[in-house]
Amino acid sequence: MSTPLPGFEDVGRLRGHDQGGGGQGAAHRPGAAAGGDGRIRRELAPGAVHVPGWLSLDEQRDLVTACRGWARGPVPIRHTKLPRGGVMSVQTVCIGWHWQPYAYTRTADDVNGARVAEFPDWMVALGRRALADAYQDTAAAADYTPDTALINFYDGEAKLGMHQDKEEHSSAPVVSLSIGDTCVFRFGNAETRTKPYTDIELASGDLFVFGGPSRFVYHGVPKVCPGTGDPTTGISAGRLNITMRVTGLDGLG
Repeated sequence: MSTPLPGFEDVGRLRGHDQGGGGQGAAHRPGAAAGGDGRIRRELAPGAVHVPGWLSLDEQRDLVTACRGWARGPVPIRHTKLPRGGVMSVQTVCIGWHWQPYAYTRTADDVNGARVAEFPDWMVALGRRALADAYQDTAAAADYTPDTALINFYDGEAKLGMHQDKEEHSSAPVVSLSIGDTCVFRFGNAETRTKPYTDIELASGDLFVFGGPSRFVYHGVPKVCPGTGDPTTGISAGRLNITMRVTGLDGLG
């Protein structure tokens, strides 16, 4: 059975940025076109796009506040136990649908049996704006309706092995947002966990979208770089990653 452990819900809290659900304003402010360090939008492969510095500082703060609330429940953040007995070093909490290896359910039967928090409309709007900016296609973005998010917190030692996101019954793109410490993100191929792959750095505020031919590419996080984040985001240490997805399970929950 997975157990919730202290971590993200208590890390780097800033006074004035941890009250209530937060986040609603994040769907309405424009993201940056490029990172403040001069990094620019890059397409790693067809359907896989990195947009540096997409989230403003205020948006990052709002998302940290919202995620910290979700981390406390109704299903608390936890280190997920894998079927063969291993425990993930990353801490995870879900909204909309609960993910456990390797399926989605409405209730977190591997944690406390509670139904997960609802996926809010402002997150749908944020996901659509992310897709529009990454793909530069407002028509495609208008049809994007994410209904779940996996919220992962990495401390300085956490890693995520190469894997495919394939439990969804939909091939709609995955929208990934990073806040806090920079990580090395390994983006591979759809056939194997091994090479060829490309390593890039995802910094605080970065957006990464993968869909189309890249939707089922193996990917992972071999390293987090401690001390590289901006504490004014609300996280003094570690990395927060939010991945929005379309489960394709509407009407089944």
